[in-house]
Amino acid sequence: MKIQILQADITTLKVDAIINAANSSLLGGGGVDGAIHRKGGSEILEACKKIRARQGKCKTGEAVITTAGKLPSDYVIHSVGPVWNTGGKDKEELLANCYKNSLDLAVEHNIKTIAFPNISTGIYKFPKQLAAKIALKTVAAYKHKSSIDELYFCCFDQKNFEIYHELMKNEHT
Repeated sequence: MKIQILQADITTLKVDAIINAANSSLLGGGGVDGAIHRKGGSEILEACKKIRARQGKCKTGEAVITTAGKLPSDYVIHSVGPVWNTGGKDKEELLANCYKNSLDLAVEHNIKTIAFPNISTGIYKFPKQLAAKIALKTVAAYKHKSSIDELYFCCFDQKNFEIYHELMKNEHT
């Protein structure tokens, strides 16, 4: 699996699947979640409503998959990241589960190219440095990674981009 870091708007990427840093309602929200729902159109919301009717809300750390609607990708994998508040190991495990469960869905759906945003580092206030370390460690340890060709960490802001770039550089020196 080739891992790349880029600074971009995840809704513009032509990959098999993008990850949505969703909230548990799956009905859209702010940040990347709102952007994905707005740009992807009503098909994503309708698919999320069907999932909710079947299973209820999506739990923190879990992931579900829908169409990408009008987005250039084929799928959106919605994963609910933890709200940091006072932090703790449980929050770190929940964030790792977001990456692992999203990757499990990707493998299950034969997805070869995938892009992750910086889950929980916006309004959920997860410390960016710690979140990046967890994301990189979880992806590196993923047992089925050979079935995914390319994985992108798509950073919307400069700070996350710099953090990921530095962590990746240090890993290879």
